[in-house]
Amino acid sequence: MNSSNLQYLCGIIGGLCGIPTRLYGSGKLIFMHSTADLPADPIALHLDEIFRIKEHVGYFVTPDFFYYGVINYKNYKLVIGPARQVYDDRTLTDLAFRLDVPPEQTKKFISSMRSVICMPLESILQVMIAMNFVLNNERLGLEDVVIYDEDQERMRKAMERERLDKTIKQFDAAAEPVQHNTLATEQTIMNMVRKGDVQALEEWAKSAPSSRAGIMAPDQLRQVKNTLIVSATLTSRAAIRGGMDIEEALSLSDSYIQQCELTGNITQLTNLQFRMVRDFTERVSRVRFGSRSKLAQEAANYVRRHISEPVTTEDLAAHLYMSRPYLSKKFKEETGESLSDFIQKEKLQEGCHLLAHTKKPLAAIASYLGFSSQSHFTHAFKKYLSLTPLQYRRKHSSD
Repeated sequence: MNSSNLQYLCGIIGGLCGIPTRLYGSGKLIFMHSTADLPADPIALHLDEIFRIKEHVGYFVTPDFFYYGVINYKNYKLVIGPARQVYDDRTLTDLAFRLDVPPEQTKKFISSMRSVICMPLESILQVMIAMNFVLNNERLGLEDVVIYDEDQERMRKAMERERLDKTIKQFDAAAEPVQHNTLATEQTIMNMVRKGDVQALEEWAKSAPSSRAGIMAPDQLRQVKNTLIVSATLTSRAAIRGGMDIEEALSLSDSYIQQCELTGNITQLTNLQFRMVRDFTERVSRVRFGSRSKLAQEAANYVRRHISEPVTTEDLAAHLYMSRPYLSKKFKEETGESLSDFIQKEKLQEGCHLLAHTKKPLAAIASYLGFSSQSHFTHAFKKYLSLTPLQYRRKHSSD
């Protein structure tokens, strides 16, 4: 089948499913069909991972549970996605921020993404299997396509046994990595550790996407151990960034690595890996919120989980099932600061991280954090830290 016919097929499938469909040839985009007018294409965040898929039919699931179906045919690659079963504004706002969508176009991006048809991953895969039969004359079923891992499936039934995958450096340069969503997944989990967000980690683990880490050893047991060792390094660094004492973090990392080397059971190792990530996350949480009252911790958790929204005292009161006047009074008595100042401080702390560890423009950061304007963000930031955002970035940038 030539390029023209493949473009025709992509258009038919894209129109039928209501999901963006693309055709790549020799690594370059040839054709795209999308009923959604997107200011930025979400696939840009994951092209490297998608192009690593070499099977005739494959898929990629992002940490936000958007998924892409992939068909490889000769020198062509057909990609359908992103799709999701449910769209929510908070996830779409975060996605727009990562894509550098200008603040003034964020609402259009969210609206356009919501116009993409909601569809289960299994339905996407059925479409891909049918297209693969036409193109590659290959009969496949879902069981031939879906990544299945017995250990991971068991861990889904008991959250404390959830498997956490990490991006790792290849020990054998000649071996081709089998990766599906490791880099983006790593970034998501490490951000939870840094923030001490235990609740977000638990919710992520309940429905974490299947993925595979890179090949680091010739046998499975050594592979799992090496993955855990790399995870310990990454997790301890994230915890240090979150405020954990350096010596404590490194000692804890060494302790888990020692436990890892003494363990000869793969299931026990996967359990150990999740407990390690949770342990670091809980310790960061205690460092950040240990001296706070339970009320302050609950308020902080709510603000962090709605960091890209304009959080009001009314929102917090409704979440905590209290009247706004009672909550404001009680909060002031327990913490010595007003609820509105507390909300703003939490947002500015996240602003500090974004300024130091990203190159996002000030206007984008201000909009993402729910400030009414860049000048409002700058004024609040300077009042809080006695530095302008640009001065803070120059002083603390990790680049």
